[in-house]
Amino acid sequence: MAQLIYSLDLNIVFVALPEIGAELGFPGQTQQLVVSAYVVFAGGFLLFGGRAADLLGRRRVFVLALAIYAVSSLAGGLATSPEVIVIARAVQGIGGALLLPSTLSLINTLFAEGPQRNRALAVWGGAGASGLTLGALLGGVLTENFGWPAVFYVNVPLAGLVALAALAVIPRDTPRAQRRRFDLPGSLTVTGGATLLVFALVEGPELGWTSPLVTGAFLLAATLLAAFAAIEARSPDPLMPFRLFGNRSLTVALSVTFIYMATFGVLPYFLTVLMQSVHGFSALQTGLAFLVPSLAIATGTQLGERLTTRIGTRTTLLIGFAIGVVGTAALAYGFEADASYAQLIPGLVISGVGQGIVWTAMWIAAATGTPAHEQGVANGIAATALNIGNAIGLAVFTVIADIGIDGATGQELRTATADGEFIVVLLTAAGMAIGLLITLFLPRHPTPTPETKPEHAGISA
Repeated sequence: MAQLIYSLDLNIVFVALPEIGAELGFPGQTQQLVVSAYVVFAGGFLLFGGRAADLLGRRRVFVLALAIYAVSSLAGGLATSPEVIVIARAVQGIGGALLLPSTLSLINTLFAEGPQRNRALAVWGGAGASGLTLGALLGGVLTENFGWPAVFYVNVPLAGLVALAALAVIPRDTPRAQRRRFDLPGSLTVTGGATLLVFALVEGPELGWTSPLVTGAFLLAATLLAAFAAIEARSPDPLMPFRLFGNRSLTVALSVTFIYMATFGVLPYFLTVLMQSVHGFSALQTGLAFLVPSLAIATGTQLGERLTTRIGTRTTLLIGFAIGVVGTAALAYGFEADASYAQLIPGLVISGVGQGIVWTAMWIAAATGTPAHEQGVANGIAATALNIGNAIGLAVFTVIADIGIDGATGQELRTATADGEFIVVLLTAAGMAIGLLITLFLPRHPTPTPETKPEHAGISA
């Protein structure tokens, strides 16, 4: 449920943006801040969130993250100005950055590596991957029937109930046998650097890549990340131990998660633009149109678990990416100004199944071979690669999609938009083929995690 909330919020506001802009007085070019504020802060604080889960306790951080979610969502729904809603979304992003690594590290320490953990990750993955598209559906239904504040209010009872359930169901955090430092200099530099990097990538297409704000953010991000690398190399208890990258399963998984979100992860955005801007779908119709890929992705996540258990992570990822390439190439041919929704369905189904298979298998790969006491930071690293992949993918592909639309209006604009997105979807299919090639570097027989037993044996029952 927590992962569903996190994933929903990546896309739930997309279809509500026009109403938010109209009611709060957002100029069209700045409405994207409602989305990017969440993405920027969620991406920037992920390593901090992973470290906090390892040191402060996974259950504690999990519950704290949900509380932050509930409060910031309430503030967003009550917002009466653009500034308030953007700040609320930024705080919501920080809650997400605490939530994702703590959720993953709970799964990876409460369930033993192998079939048991694979099954747990498939359930988690079904909620997460489907949430990326269900967000558009729920956003459409809520906006159409209750107005834009409902896309924020819905999180308040959901997050509150999940937090209470966590206190009742998840075992208490075990005392730490060894005291470890938080590595404050490392936390500050990597959080600042990652936040500025994602900000520059997200705002580059809007403000222009030569904008002083964007170029300044890139330069400062590079400086802070270089300082972070120097600090970590000298720290006796680093935030991000570089020896973790000696685990080939983790390093390949980082590349796969980056490719995944830069390809599969950007498709919902371009589908939303196609349906609303080209075909004139309402918010509700757009949301309903996402039912098909949501069901396909959910099916793929469960298939990914079964395949991983039977034939291994490497082969499963290869199959998932291959299906994704075929399905996404087929999907591109539905991106025509006069195409019907029915022409999208075959591609949505095939691509969705591939997306679900890859989603489950790549998180299994990321967790393999990492000891329990470092699962939080390892998952934070993987989640950071995921968010940066999404930011870079959107930054690059929106620029490509917008080529040729300057000065166009009416039917000419709709045709140019569809043509640009047709090229983008084909390019995402090519990106998935690169993900397939990267997967070949994954070990055939990965080294098992040093702690092979779950921290709380009772949870497996």
